[in-house]
Amino acid sequence: MGGETVYNRIAVLRVERGVSRRQLAEALGVHYQTIGYLERGEYSPSLHLALRIAEYFEVPVEVVFSTTPFPRIGSTPRSG
Repeated sequence: MGGETVYNRIAVLRVERGVSRRQLAEALGVHYQTIGYLERGEYSPSLHLALRIAEYFEVPVEVVFSTTPFPRIGSTPRSG
């Protein structure tokens, strides 16, 4: 892997929708371990795979992938 990290929300989207790694892998035509590698940031997807993952979850690709870390859930400042 190169020096460029790609951050993702695959695990969050999977859990929200009740989809297992194996189910997602089968839908995408990849090995289920690939999903784990992607979720842990050990592997960056090809553009084609990134687009297919976003399509599977019916969200724009930038909702799933980013070149900067996503804010942690609950870490946004509260107004009030």
